[in-house]
Amino acid sequence: MGSIETSRPAACPACAVAPAAEELAEGRAPDKAQLFLSLPTIHCAGCIAAVERALNAMPGVREARVNLTLKRVAVEAEPDTTADDLIAVLDRVGYEAHELDPGIIAATATDKAGRDILMRIAVSGFAMMNVMLLSVAVWSGASDATRDMFHWISAAIALPAIAFSAQPFFRNALSVLKHARLNMDVPISLAILLAAGMSLYETAQHGPHAYFDAALSLTFFLLAGRYLDHRTRAVARSAAEELAALEVPRALRRAADGQEETVAISQIAVGDVVLVKPGARVPVDGVVAEGQSEIDRSLLTGETLPAFAGPGARLSAGEVNLTGPLSVTVTAAGEDSSLHRMADLVAVAESSKNRYTSLADRAARIYAPGVHLLALAAFLGWLAGTGGDVRLALNIAVAVLIITCPCALGLAVPAVTTAASGRLFKKGMLIKDGTALERLAEIDTVVFDKTGTLTLGTPEPTNLGNHPRRELEIALALAGPSAHPLAKALAEAARKAGIHPAPLTDVHEVPGHGVEGRLGGQIVRFGRAAWLGAEAGPETAAWLRVGQGAPIEFTFADRLRPGAQEAVAALRARGLEVRLLSGDAEAPVADLAGRLGISEWIAGALPEEKAEAVAALSRGGRRVLMVGDGLNDTAALAAAHVSISPATALDAARVASDIVLLGQDLAPIAEAATTAKKATRRIHENFAIAALYNMIAVPIALAGFATPLAAALAMSASSITVSLNALRLR
Repeated sequence: MGSIETSRPAACPACAVAPAAEELAEGRAPDKAQLFLSLPTIHCAGCIAAVERALNAMPGVREARVNLTLKRVAVEAEPDTTADDLIAVLDRVGYEAHELDPGIIAATATDKAGRDILMRIAVSGFAMMNVMLLSVAVWSGASDATRDMFHWISAAIALPAIAFSAQPFFRNALSVLKHARLNMDVPISLAILLAAGMSLYETAQHGPHAYFDAALSLTFFLLAGRYLDHRTRAVARSAAEELAALEVPRALRRAADGQEETVAISQIAVGDVVLVKPGARVPVDGVVAEGQSEIDRSLLTGETLPAFAGPGARLSAGEVNLTGPLSVTVTAAGEDSSLHRMADLVAVAESSKNRYTSLADRAARIYAPGVHLLALAAFLGWLAGTGGDVRLALNIAVAVLIITCPCALGLAVPAVTTAASGRLFKKGMLIKDGTALERLAEIDTVVFDKTGTLTLGTPEPTNLGNHPRRELEIALALAGPSAHPLAKALAEAARKAGIHPAPLTDVHEVPGHGVEGRLGGQIVRFGRAAWLGAEAGPETAAWLRVGQGAPIEFTFADRLRPGAQEAVAALRARGLEVRLLSGDAEAPVADLAGRLGISEWIAGALPEEKAEAVAALSRGGRRVLMVGDGLNDTAALAAAHVSISPATALDAARVASDIVLLGQDLAPIAEAATTAKKATRRIHENFAIAALYNMIAVPIALAGFATPLAAALAMSASSITVSLNALRLR
């Protein structure tokens, strides 16, 4: 698999962008262009090879690398190479592509936190192994000066390693203590510091025991749990940033003297006129001044059919111009555009979801104060019982702190989440968020989007067999060259049926209406009902007219996604309420709801209306699972209690969701809900194991029968038990 980084020895992806920015700031022309494209339709290794082969064969392209996980390609090219050039080449080989802003992509391309934790795990693990080797010598009978030497060497290894590796716990503990609060990191930090401090004191006093290995093993195990938790969250990035990266960074503006110039969106002002070529995304909100075309709004509204756009029609940033060139008078651009407002809506919804408190956090609120009180009670009790023996009382208090250290609790959630994630991955689902399974186990309502989610978003002819071969040959000849979704669907179905196109001449597209050609002395047309003099019915249809003959109707239906019926039936069988929420027209939404047995449905919903509908259900006490795939779903996905999107969804929808469906089949959604409930049970069981362990181990520590080292070994045993219980999910 390729990656978004190029083969240059750059320290970080941000470095790929920074030099070019510096050159521009100094007025020098950069010696290369770093371009990023979104590839929403790629899905396999064959796609990677095809895209990289096509781009690397282009003059001016130095290197192209595809990242299948992110559905992106990073291209290093000559300075005069543009994103439009790359998009045109990919379009010719059958891949949809959209330009992404390299500055925003570079800012989110690294996982600094994950690398930081791994580095600390490596340091603590290496130090732990070396100190344990030295401890073996002490346990084997080394005494007096030899024993002291081994203890001092252990201290020289352990103290710097602890100071570096345990920083995440120390920082978090200090941050909450400043606000007079407690969390899991406070007892963890105390246990590590006291174990190291007591070991150093014992070494200085020529004591027989030091517990540097206990402090290091504690740090190592806890960092491992912290990394497991981090990995379940690391895939998720901000959907608002992804939406911002999808905004068209440049536009073709018509200057006052009639010349055309390519400028940054930040330079576009209200009242400017921008040109939008066929196949390009609309860069601004505006009104059509000249031209006619058809606009694909499926990503923004979920409408399956392109909309006609002529003079006076309002367009929104992010829509795709299909057939004819348009001149658009700008009404809003950049931060004022509808696409940017949607990004703001997503950011607000995400922040509200982030307020969810995980099971581990809720346990910490109860557990942390109890641990401190218990250790303090042990210290004071033994201090009073031994007539003021501070050394013994502190040793026992440290043993209590270590033995009650929430390592098992720290592993309880990430161990189960990792096991459940592995099981669901085999079923075709990728869990992105650490609390997603907990939230999925709580749902009582499932809301589906229609286009691209319950359906594949691709129409298929429903009455092809009712037409004579001659009509199909003429329709294929007209539909073949068109980019209209209905024309493409008809052409594909006709070719599969063995139909060959009729010998037409002068075939050309009439923007906004359809395709026209000549058959002998007759004009033949394929397109909209109004253009051909037909009366449109409730079904999705395109029309064919030969000469002065009556218009001939070709009907279409959106193709159901595999497993859609099974998923809806299984979710309802589990007692969940299923709803349909779509931006499509009423007729196709009602038809689909009837086919799937969904009684609650809404059609024609705008993006903000979808988000509000989900929020209203949440305010009513519902726990909503939202399943969607388009830009118009991102705010609703972020606002839901938990969310799922297909892998074919737009990047912004995928990163706004908590779970990604890797295949086309929707059936695993019901399985995920069941697995989530089982995972939550395992988490509760792990909490019970941790509690049982404490009930047995704490009295032993309080009675003075456990040294800090024995406490560390017992703590490790409880962690292993919790991990083994989590593996039962597999």
